[in-house]
Amino acid sequence: MTVDNAAPSPFTETTGTARHAALAALTDSGPVQRLTLFTGQPVWLVTGYAEAREVFAHPAMARSRQAVPHRDVLPADLSAAMYTNLLTSNPPEHTRLRKLVTAAFTVRRIETLRPGIQEITDGLLDDLERTGADGSPVDLVAAFGYPLPITVIAELLGVPVDDRDAFRGWSSVIVNASMRPADTYLRAAEDMVAYVRGLISDKRRTPADDLLSALIQVHDGGDRLSEDELSSMVFLLLVAGHETTVNLISGAAYALLSRPEQMRLVRAEPDRLPAVIEEQLRHDGPKQVPVPSVATAPITVGGVTIPAGDVVMPALLAVNRDPARFAEPDRFDATRAAAPHLAFGHGLHHCLGAPLARLEGVIAVGSLVRRFPELRLADPDTEPERLLSLLLNGIASLPVTVS
Repeated sequence: MTVDNAAPSPFTETTGTARHAALAALTDSGPVQRLTLFTGQPVWLVTGYAEAREVFAHPAMARSRQAVPHRDVLPADLSAAMYTNLLTSNPPEHTRLRKLVTAAFTVRRIETLRPGIQEITDGLLDDLERTGADGSPVDLVAAFGYPLPITVIAELLGVPVDDRDAFRGWSSVIVNASMRPADTYLRAAEDMVAYVRGLISDKRRTPADDLLSALIQVHDGGDRLSEDELSSMVFLLLVAGHETTVNLISGAAYALLSRPEQMRLVRAEPDRLPAVIEEQLRHDGPKQVPVPSVATAPITVGGVTIPAGDVVMPALLAVNRDPARFAEPDRFDATRAAAPHLAFGHGLHHCLGAPLARLEGVIAVGSLVRRFPELRLADPDTEPERLLSLLLNGIASLPVTVS
């Protein structure tokens, strides 16, 4: 079954729960829908859980650079420096890249970040306490959710402290590229590529104990990451690991603050924090869709035949609230039995940075809850606005009082 182009688009809904309501309406019409995005791109939107798993694992689904923002004006050399990565590649190239990157991006390396993430978190909470000491509202997204992940990524890559403001400015434009004018995007992309190439050159001359140095040095026999693959990995970390983690932290904080019974539970049983993060990923995850894929041959999913060459996108927010898979899917419940959500994808393109996102989420939300026992929403009767985005699902701002 399909929907016409006049149907409500979840991607342009930004008020309260309207995005989820639009997705639920699509799901009611069937698990696979034909939709034209606000960008003008016609796609097949998959809203069923079982159907999304099938699409993620289907051998006829391939990643494509059709999804690259402003690809009609993006020079080939710039595109190669940004998008020669895991998100846009297919086997056997994807297999090769993942093997090399996994050798550097290890669980051990992620775990060594724990003290640094805690230190960054504590410093941001100190600032939050000072700013809100007089009882005035502070924006939890801008003051805490946003700066934490970009600082962690900069630390992970070995970006010097003095360069992090510029790094953050470029990344903000690049991550929301589809919402920016082409010239603004190109300028930020050119500046960041030039900076990253210089950083790679510095790390090659003087390696340090950071991920970028490890990626430069990693090899499999005689195989190493090329210059474009190295710079693209930096962009991948920004796209997949920055704004998404901002949304995860801010969303989980809002989920607890807007549900006092869940907040009381977590304060009484802090061991439930990992479950809070998993439930947030399921209930209101940080991404609306993964990087789109293209059918390389006709495929039939959910009773719908998708022609070869068409773009297919699992709608992650709908998939993770599919009533055929989850009991009471619209209810946020930190006591819910472990549920295999698809917020990090599935199969070949399952997110490599999932352990880091989970670690940041647990540390950030846990520290926030412990530090401020009187933390409250500044306006509990108003639901926060959502970011207008194709890929991302996040809260634009979250005013709170800390004392």
